[in-house]
Amino acid sequence: MGSVLEVGGCREARAWSLQGGPRPMGPGRAGPMRSSVAAPDCCGGLGNLDFRKADLCVMTRLLGYVDPSEPHFVAAVLSIAFNPLFWNVVARWEHKTRKLSGAFGSPHLACYTLGGAILLLNVLRSHCFTQAMLSQPRMQSLDNPLAYRVGLALLGVGGAFVLSSFLALGFTGTFLGDYFGILKEARVTRFPFSVLDNPMYWGSTANYLGWAIMHASPAGLLLTTVVALVYTVAILYEEPFTAEIYRQKASQAHKRS
Repeated sequence: MGSVLEVGGCREARAWSLQGGPRPMGPGRAGPMRSSVAAPDCCGGLGNLDFRKADLCVMTRLLGYVDPSEPHFVAAVLSIAFNPLFWNVVARWEHKTRKLSGAFGSPHLACYTLGGAILLLNVLRSHCFTQAMLSQPRMQSLDNPLAYRVGLALLGVGGAFVLSSFLALGFTGTFLGDYFGILKEARVTRFPFSVLDNPMYWGSTANYLGWAIMHASPAGLLLTTVVALVYTVAILYEEPFTAEIYRQKASQAHKRS
């Protein structure tokens, strides 16, 4: 199911212009594991509703179904966190040393190799995500045809954003080609970049959310939150570095002109 959940799921590659800079920022068992799940009125009733407490109630109810120490769940969290760390460390090392390009004889071949490794890691991540859901209880309130259709719709929308992003950027544009010196000459503004920032990242997140809802899985919902948080950190970490790459390119082009 990894290929359905996401085509790439790697760093949200951006297309640029030389002067314009970056595009702005895209079976389990039924029932809870224990009886201490918070009741619906845990926030004191509607008359005393506090949104911070309401959020806590939702999280408490979800945690009532999830064992965070279960091995499949731990493996899923680790794989979610590892993938962006891997591709960012390797890509920055390549940008600094050009050793991958030298080893493979060309930056394009090196980028294709890293992209293939990222795809395999994402298949593993999706497998771990699915196994974590299957090893934890289902939530009865989500186990119905309407919720299943909502999840299926999210899966379709997310898949459309991921696939269209990949088609718009190409393989090297998706898989960190700018770190290999394979830079875009013009900024991509067509769909999905015309309607959503970071569509590759958020499309992938929608895929996982839809997959979790289709499985009525509280564990899947919590893992989707982890996916969103990790992607948010990745965006904050990648944007300044990528901006500097294109700033240097624009500066060199200006000096030559």
